[in-house]
Amino acid sequence: MESKKKLNAPRITATVDIEKVAAPTGNIYEAIIIISKRAAQIADELKLEINNKMKEFESASEILEEVFENREQIELSRYYESLPKPHLMALQEWLDGEIYYRYAEAEAKNA
Repeated sequence: MESKKKLNAPRITATVDIEKVAAPTGNIYEAIIIISKRAAQIADELKLEINNKMKEFESASEILEEVFENREQIELSRYYESLPKPHLMALQEWLDGEIYYRYAEAEAKNA
């Protein structure tokens, strides 16, 4: 269902060496902003992915009183609930050096 890369992240929040997090930028605050923006992207990707998969279960004649969850929907929900949180995925990507970032101000000056 999901890429192995996302499953590589820890499922619970753990203490991380602040020096490792700050190393790529030299500034912990910049690193946190980059990680948080990536976490938002991951959350959006996961939301889109689950919404697309849930559309497969919709029928044209559904009425609110008649809607019930089937086994596949429950399994799908449990799978997404068991995934690491987006901020943990983003932090793991950052620590693995998989996040590309750039400074828009520097690009605007060079253009």
